Amino acid sequence: MRTVLGVLSLLMVVAVIGVLAKKQLSAQSSVRVPAVAGASAPAGGAGATLPQQSQQIQQQVKQSIESTMQQARPEPEEK
Repeated sequence: MRTVLGVLSLLMVVAVIGVLAKKQLSAQSSVRVPAVAGASAPAGGAGATLPQQSQQIQQQVKQSIESTMQQARPEPEEK
């Protein structure tokens, strides 16, 4: 009896995970996200060429890295 309840519980968990994964995948396919986190539409709009878009993304990444490098690192605690 205990084994049957354990197996049924595992099947229910697998079914719930399957339903959630299916919902997540279907929602993900309908939503378009930028290739780079924080990237917006290119300055040239929809007519921007691929090299222009690539250059803009490179500039955004460079600016992000530079701003991160400017932030002060926290001092480690002495033991």
